[in-house]
Amino acid sequence: MPTTLADWLTHLESLHPKTIALGLERVAEVKQRLKLDPNFPVIVVGGTNGKGSVCAMLESILYAAGYKAGCYTSPHLLHYNERVRIAKRQVGDAELCASFEDIEHARCLGTEIPLTYFEFGTLAAMQCFIAHRVDVAILEVGLGGRLDAVNVFDNDCAVVTSVDIDHVDYLGDNREQIGFEKAGIYRKDRVAICADPKVPDSLRAHAASIGAELWCIGSDFGCTPHQGQWDYRSKSGARNALPHPALRGAFQLNNASAVLAVLDAVQMRLPVSMAAVRRGLTEVELAGRFQFVPGKPQLILDVAHNPHAARTLAQNFANLPPAKTYGVFAMLKDKDMVGVAELVNPHIDEWLVAGIDAPRGASGAELAQVLEGVGVRGGVTVFEDVASALRFAYKAAGENDRIAAFGSFYTVAAVMQEKGIRAN
Repeated sequence: MPTTLADWLTHLESLHPKTIALGLERVAEVKQRLKLDPNFPVIVVGGTNGKGSVCAMLESILYAAGYKAGCYTSPHLLHYNERVRIAKRQVGDAELCASFEDIEHARCLGTEIPLTYFEFGTLAAMQCFIAHRVDVAILEVGLGGRLDAVNVFDNDCAVVTSVDIDHVDYLGDNREQIGFEKAGIYRKDRVAICADPKVPDSLRAHAASIGAELWCIGSDFGCTPHQGQWDYRSKSGARNALPHPALRGAFQLNNASAVLAVLDAVQMRLPVSMAAVRRGLTEVELAGRFQFVPGKPQLILDVAHNPHAARTLAQNFANLPPAKTYGVFAMLKDKDMVGVAELVNPHIDEWLVAGIDAPRGASGAELAQVLEGVGVRGGVTVFEDVASALRFAYKAAGENDRIAAFGSFYTVAAVMQEKGIRAN
């Protein structure tokens, strides 16, 4: 039996022949063996992009309101413990190892049940939350929704932040197919929230077919920005003169609106004051989402790894003052490298492309070929790894220039390691 967290994570990676294996039967059986039945409200957050921001804002506001909130997110940037937090503190190695050991025993009782790395982690997070008697659990969907391990737990409210093209091998290649998969987290007689302004028909239809109470941004709730503040409105009332979230980005008000809609939906069990909302919005932190690192030249970190996120990144760039921008760019080869490059191209003056040392990582040469096909306007230089590309950028850039590292969680994690930047 493994003894350290690092050993456990290596063990978990070897247990299932596939990194991703959608389906709830296996994880539901182990959940039953472990008797993991939470007696606190559960909020599930799915969507193509924006999940991390919504989870972070919910966690921050509920913490400000005095609740002990458990928060499970993925992936992590530097340390696995980032995935499992209680009252905004990462769960320690010893406790995670103990949970992994319990799950290992349970899955091997009688008929051995194979679990993926993510399924193991999902059960461990909930076991920690139950052991700590949290007031509420926030669970971020890993992939899709309907067949994701998180969906093995019933929820009191579920939110789909956005619906766009990603993970086509698993979810489909159009918004209607993907919308149906995302809507699988909705529940009968519970509030189901959609923060995508263009709600897929399949999502509406599924919510109606199961008897969920669908709230859509723009019609059932929404936001109005004005003079550095914003107002929120919904069926349940309004919250006015709110501060902008501490998270940068053009679409964070949509995410914040979804967060307040969730709080409306669970207000009978988890009432939250205006003071807690304001404090939570201003104190929220989330690494790698249009994150500015202090210093000169300016360094921006963004995990944007699909066209939907790249479109947001491009719009955020457009709102910045002009500056020569060096792009430290690395991606996984099963992502839409062309789509991301095309969208960000107008804002990058020099492309510094690097390989990612992971099974699905694209090499620097492969990325350079993609950029050549796109016909990017800036020069392209190839590096073996992200750290080398970053060091070159700092030597080449003037103090009034900008360095942007983007394309993957791996890209941002490598920059954070190189610069000694801590994750939340």
